[in-house]
Amino acid sequence: MHADSPHVCVRSWDRVRYDAILFDFDGVLVDSEPVHFECWQEILREFDLNLDWKTYRDHGIGISDRDLMALVCKRANRADEVERLIAEYPRKKDMFRDKMLARPVFSNEVMQLLADLRAYRLAVVTSSGQSEVEPLLRQAGIRELFGTVVYGGDVKRLKPAPDPYLLAVERLGVTNALVVEDSDAGESSARAAGLDVLRVREASRMPQLLRARIGLR
Repeated sequence: MHADSPHVCVRSWDRVRYDAILFDFDGVLVDSEPVHFECWQEILREFDLNLDWKTYRDHGIGISDRDLMALVCKRANRADEVERLIAEYPRKKDMFRDKMLARPVFSNEVMQLLADLRAYRLAVVTSSGQSEVEPLLRQAGIRELFGTVVYGGDVKRLKPAPDPYLLAVERLGVTNALVVEDSDAGESSARAAGLDVLRVREASRMPQLLRARIGLR
């Protein structure tokens, strides 16, 4: 049976009681990876560089934008241009925020799930910048549901280092948290921090899978 199938049988006495649930943002709470991809595509086109979806999906999700730009430049044999591209990061962040604010961001299923998780401390742990994520949380009226949000600028080492999840646990003051992640880097980060992980492949299935994992109807 597929590892993230909601029909995996978990006996009630086998379930771990978590005191917190920590969500990655992109690809978990929102289906935003295609928008990040679109923004970088637009910018890279101006530099006569290309980023295809397969490369982004397989190697770009969950890593820093600097590492992503380094990968693009390496593949184009233009490794010396990384800094020029990173200088465009503020513009990319603004572009992403504007595109996301112009559309419904959170599904009804995610909104209901968050409302049903009152028994848990909640956090968002993302490598994205505060200016990209916080306006979306506030527009949806859900920022206050999260005890903390760890942004990419809050730590020296991004995922896959454990720092982001260690900081979230410290801020919440919890000891037993479940992490919901969609990327290899994110999963590695959480496990390095000593946390259990629910790996999801599609944001649309996350509410169903999380409900099944923690026994929430």
